[in-house]
Amino acid sequence: MKLPIPGTTTTAIGHLPMPLASRHVAVIGAGAAGLVTARELRREGLSVVVFEGADQVGGTWVYTPKVESDPLGLSPIRATVNSSLYRSLRTNLPRECMGFRDFPFVSRDDPDRDPRRFPGHREVLMYLKDFTREFGIAELVRLETEVLRVGLVEGSKWKVISRRRGRDETGVDEIFDAVVVCNGHFTEPRVAEIPGMSKWPGKQIHSHNYRVPEPFRDQIVVLIGSSASAVDISREIADVAKEVHIAARTFVDGTFGKQAGYDNMWLHPMIESVREDGTIHFQDGSFILADVILHCTGYKYDFPFLETDGFVTVDDNRVGPLYKDIFPPVLAPWLSFVGLPWKVIPFPMFELQSKWIAGVLSNRLTLPSQQEMMEDVEAFYSSLEVSGTPKRYTHNMGGGTQFEYNAWLAAHCGCPADEEWRKQMYYSTSKNRHARPGSYRDEWEDHHLVLQAHEDFINYTSNGVSDRCLSQ
Repeated sequence: MKLPIPGTTTTAIGHLPMPLASRHVAVIGAGAAGLVTARELRREGLSVVVFEGADQVGGTWVYTPKVESDPLGLSPIRATVNSSLYRSLRTNLPRECMGFRDFPFVSRDDPDRDPRRFPGHREVLMYLKDFTREFGIAELVRLETEVLRVGLVEGSKWKVISRRRGRDETGVDEIFDAVVVCNGHFTEPRVAEIPGMSKWPGKQIHSHNYRVPEPFRDQIVVLIGSSASAVDISREIADVAKEVHIAARTFVDGTFGKQAGYDNMWLHPMIESVREDGTIHFQDGSFILADVILHCTGYKYDFPFLETDGFVTVDDNRVGPLYKDIFPPVLAPWLSFVGLPWKVIPFPMFELQSKWIAGVLSNRLTLPSQQEMMEDVEAFYSSLEVSGTPKRYTHNMGGGTQFEYNAWLAAHCGCPADEEWRKQMYYSTSKNRHARPGSYRDEWEDHHLVLQAHEDFINYTSNGVSDRCLSQ
C-alpha cells in the first residue's frame, strides 16, 4: 500500500508540488534531537511546532531527584518520570566531540558553568539551552504540552491531539503534513528476564530510578549490566554498600572475582536463577544472599501516542521497518524518527538525520521509491540475521558503524562528513575508559586531538558550516 501525498493525487515521492509555506510539521519532544530538528526544518522554510511535556527544553538532560512509585518502572499506572539521570552523572564522551557541528560544546567563562572536559549533566542541559537561545528555537516550542495521540487522517495528513498541563481538560486537535518523532528512548525500562525473579523476596530497582547511593548503605547489592552507567553506579554504590556483585552477559577485559582496588566488589558471570530464600545463583555455580537487585539493563523504545495502522511496530526493541533508521517506507516522508541509534555520539548524528529529513520535506532532496526503501530494509535485516545479531540490537551502531552511517547521511545532505579528529577522539576515549574506568574523565593523552578540534571550531563558527549545507 502506498498512501497519497498530502495535497496531491500522485504517489511519486520525488514530486511534491505542495507550496513550502503551507507545509506544517510537528516535532514530538524538545530534547537534543527535537531542538536540532526544529532548527533544520525551519532553515528549510517549513512551519514547525515542537511539543514538549516538561516545563523546559532539554529532554533526558533535565535532572530531577524524583523517582517513580514502581522502582522497576514496569507498572502501567505509575506516574512516569522522564529523566534517567543520577545526581553524580558526568558525560562519558569529551565535550569536543559531543556538540553540534556549528555550535561547539566549549567551556564557558562563567563561574556558574562546569568547565571540565567531561562535564556533569547540568552543563549539557545549559549547552542545549544556549543552543535554543542562539537559534531562536524557544518560540517554536510548546512547553507543558503532552501529546496524547498522533494518527493518520484522510489525505495522508496527521492529526496530533495534545493537552496543555492545567489548561485543557480535553485534548486539542491539530492537523500536520508531517511528524518527526524525537521523544527519546531512556524512559521505559527493560529488565532482565531471570527464572524466579517474580518470587525473589528482596528489593528490585531499575537504574532509571537510581539517583544517589545512600539508600544502599550497608546492603548487599547485585547489579546487572556492563554499560557505562552500570560501571559508574557500581563504583558509587561500593562506597556505601556492604558488598557489590556485578553480573553481566559480556565484559570487556573483565576478570571474574574480587575487583582490583575494592574490598567489597566482585565480578560474576550472568545470573542463572534467583530463589525464594533470597539467594542469587550465577552461571558458574556460585551463589550469594543479597538484599537488592539493581537492573542496569537499558531501555525499550516506546511510542504510546503513535498510531500508524501497523505500518510501524516495535518488536523485541526493533522499531521498523525503517529506512536508514529514520523513514518508514510506506509512510515516508511524512513520518520520521530522529535519535533511535545507540552506542553513538548522539548530537552530531541527530543533526545529520534532521538535515536529511528537512531536505526531503522541503523538496531539496528526494527519497528512493517505497519498494527500493523496503528492499534496503529487508536486506539490512537479513544481514543481521546472517551475522547472528539479535533483533534487539538492530539500532546498535557501536564501533565504526556510526561513522559509516554518518558519512552516508552527510553525502546525501551535501554536508561534510565526520572529522577525523572526532572519530579518533571517540576511539581514544573508549580505549582510555577501559584502561582507566575510574579516572578516564580526568586523565587522557589525546591533547593533540583537542587542539585539532578547537582549530576546526574556529573555522566552523566563522564560516557557517551548517548553513553551507543548504546551498549545495
